[in-house]
Amino acid sequence: MSDIKTAPNNDFYWVDDREPHFQRRKEILAKHPEVKKLFGSDINLAYATIFLVVVQLTIALFIGQLSWFPFILVTYFVGATIAHALFLAIHEITHDLAFKSKVNNNRLALFANIPIIVPYAISFKIYHGMHHWDQGKDGVDADIPTEVEAKFFKGFFGKLIWFLHQIVFYAVRPVFVKSIKVTKWQVYNIIFQIIAISIFIYFAGWSGLIFLALSLIFAGGLHPTSGHFISEHYVFHEGQETYSYYGPLNKITFNVGYHNEHHDFPTIPGSRLPKLKKMAPEFYDNLHSYDSWLKVIFGFLFRKDVTLYSRTKRK
Repeated sequence: MSDIKTAPNNDFYWVDDREPHFQRRKEILAKHPEVKKLFGSDINLAYATIFLVVVQLTIALFIGQLSWFPFILVTYFVGATIAHALFLAIHEITHDLAFKSKVNNNRLALFANIPIIVPYAISFKIYHGMHHWDQGKDGVDADIPTEVEAKFFKGFFGKLIWFLHQIVFYAVRPVFVKSIKVTKWQVYNIIFQIIAISIFIYFAGWSGLIFLALSLIFAGGLHPTSGHFISEHYVFHEGQETYSYYGPLNKITFNVGYHNEHHDFPTIPGSRLPKLKKMAPEFYDNLHSYDSWLKVIFGFLFRKDVTLYSRTKRK
């Protein structure tokens, strides 16, 4: 829990203390040292990622044979679901949770990135690391909306427009929050993606590319799984800045809903986070959590006290 210093009246929640996960991690390890047995990689993450990429690209190869209505239905219910699962596979991979080797994790991230079209995996790894180690820090944590976003997208319709396009804001925002030096793996990501998409278009045509693009847009907008973007850190209950979700959609999102657990121990694969909660229930059962991402989405859109300012920040 954080000590709230100001009310979110056209301002963020500003706190002076350190993010809560550092202290909770120490306390859990002191009381439950057996948690360390959960650390390490999970090869099943690699198998699942490869499977998802193959299925998504296979659908893209043949979806051009459908008329527009079934095309949209397949894209929303199947394509968008797989696209979002790949977002979260990449999230796991950026924590080096598929292989012991960082290089092999980076290679898998490039492969997982193919159906997402935009070469973002390695840049995401860098910015996501900042989000973990400097959670909420002003000018560093690019997961938090900018002042411009918060001021402009207000009220139900403003939040709805933002929510429908949040994947765009997540992609563009980091450049305006904190610039980073380009690494060789980012260059590899770009080159590999250009080659992969060029080959893909040759075989799948523009209908296949449209399928991937619409899957991406749906996945990052009005789709049940996109509720995790809101549920993770938007302050719905003052005094708590990270929230977990324990509903059924965890099964297709690599347990990203176990978000307090993930931030406490980012070296534990998502497949083992339920075991962490069972090992140390006294640290998690008293925290506010969710069982429906749809309820979170509707709460975000309709509650007047929840805005883009409803995030915790640190100087």
